[in-house]
Amino acid sequence: MDETPKRFDRIVAILIQLQSKKIVKAQELADRFDCSLRTIYRDIRTLEASGVPIYSEAGVGYALMDGYRLPPVMFTREEVSSFIAAEKLMQKFTDPALGTHYASAMYKLKSVLRNGDKDYVSNIESRVVMQTTEPMFNDNSPNTLAILFEGIAEKKQILLTYKTFDKEETTQRNLEPVGVFHDHNNWYFLGYCHLRKDYRQFRTDRILEIKKTDLDFTIEHDSLETYLTKTETIPTTKVRILIDKKIARYLTHERKYHGYVSEEEIDGKIEMTFMCRDIDNGFPRWFLMFGDYATIVEPERLKVRTLELLEVNRKRLL
Repeated sequence: MDETPKRFDRIVAILIQLQSKKIVKAQELADRFDCSLRTIYRDIRTLEASGVPIYSEAGVGYALMDGYRLPPVMFTREEVSSFIAAEKLMQKFTDPALGTHYASAMYKLKSVLRNGDKDYVSNIESRVVMQTTEPMFNDNSPNTLAILFEGIAEKKQILLTYKTFDKEETTQRNLEPVGVFHDHNNWYFLGYCHLRKDYRQFRTDRILEIKKTDLDFTIEHDSLETYLTKTETIPTTKVRILIDKKIARYLTHERKYHGYVSEEEIDGKIEMTFMCRDIDNGFPRWFLMFGDYATIVEPERLKVRTLELLEVNRKRLL
């Protein structure tokens, strides 16, 4: 099999990636193209031999000399299709300010498409719809993501007015935003809170107001993944529930938010084990969603709390 076309496409893609970042690591390229570091080194030498001014620094990565740029390459039909999904997602899952910026960028991007590809996009985009169930941003804070991105990029503190869920209190605090993530149908950001002197997570729909300040970061923060994967020292309680097999398969997504550990089949039913952080509110309320198909095996405290919630609901229905 002739590998020349495949290698040519990879070399062009490497050049495009070099133009997209200040520094690109060899391992990053090898991971993207699923090849060896030796192959990447060879491709870099090919680019250098072709006159592309690349400089490298041992242990850091590759970079293009300042000022060197090639005209943008044409997009493939598959890449054009991906723009449609991205645009629809941005319309529904970002705040209005960032959505406006993205819409402007899309007009520029579509302007360089071939006429045939413009028709291709037009035929598809009216037939793709993204739907959301709950608002992800407060109406009083339409530029939440845009300001968070600016704060992260410029390493500037933000001033946040935030409404907590459990106490319904409104607090104002200075934060150093570390990163933004989407989980369980909500946007969150993690930041160092100067009020609490610790890292905290915040949900964007509870942000009442957000402003960027001129204050610099006081801490050199690790990557977002570092904080999200840390094991928190919150007490847990072992929970076991027995669920009808036909229902258990519908819980595979939600169960991870309640400390899911393992499961096994027992007499045609599924026994799930959790190490749960909140058996007084979070877990019993979730359990009631499918409780007519399940049984609490342990602990007794969870049974009592679930019955209490049922009694509250019963009285309200009378």
